Amino acid sequence: MIEKANVIRGAGLGLRRGFIESVVADPPGSVDFYEVAPENWMRMGGRNGRLFRSLTERVPFVCHGLTLSLGGPTPLDESFLTELKAFLELHSIPIYSEHLSYCSDRGHLYDLLPIPFTAEAVHYVAARIRRVQDILERRIAIENVSYYAAPGQEMDEVDFLKAVLAEADCDLLVDINNIYVNSINHGYDAEAFLLALPHERIAYAHMAGHYVQAPDFLIDTHGAPIIDPVWKLLGTAYAAFGNFPTLLERDFNIPPLTELLNEVAGIRILQLQAAEPAKRRHG
Repeated sequence: MIEKANVIRGAGLGLRRGFIESVVADPPGSVDFYEVAPENWMRMGGRNGRLFRSLTERVPFVCHGLTLSLGGPTPLDESFLTELKAFLELHSIPIYSEHLSYCSDRGHLYDLLPIPFTAEAVHYVAARIRRVQDILERRIAIENVSYYAAPGQEMDEVDFLKAVLAEADCDLLVDINNIYVNSINHGYDAEAFLLALPHERIAYAHMAGHYVQAPDFLIDTHGAPIIDPVWKLLGTAYAAFGNFPTLLERDFNIPPLTELLNEVAGIRILQLQAAEPAKRRHG
């Protein structure tokens, strides 16, 4: 099985089709790697397909899946996984991640739904993750997701996440904004949740914005700028665990590329600040 390759680092950006021509023509120096949803690019041909290939030959990429439905009740789509494996290998993409959730039941549900926090669910989803890793011949990373209800909950979210990671023996895509959103919606301490994570499994991180429906109800939209408490939580993670690759997500209300690059620069600044004490300790 292919182990996690440490070829991505620094600050990354989710690549949108609308930005690909400008990125190819003038690659932003502040972006160290890009992320795409493979479902949107695997069968891409024509001009965009050629542009994408020209980028993956020059810049590291990661893939973040949308449709695998790791916690779903129907069998895994193994034909999709076979096609995905070929895509990852063609473009030398070292990391594939998916949501710790489900999104289908004999058809796509067009939302990411929470897996019940139970021991039975741990065994079920861990077995499916192991099967995915066997087919892809590599470790994958699973993302902690935002959720608005926890039906049948028998264990805390963080304990459920850690149990799945351990039993599946996979990596973690830690979404900093999701930790904050869930901490407000479900009344837990975001920093305590973060510090309880098995940091040695972190492959990379996501940063994003959210919508404030009410002071005690946040909606994870990826459609707004990152707010100060989420920036602070990322700084806490770097201070506790050291720097890890971190990507800016923006899926709705897409601003001009220059505005996105300003937030990417914010990630880089935090990484540089965290690196300075480490340099002094080892200098």
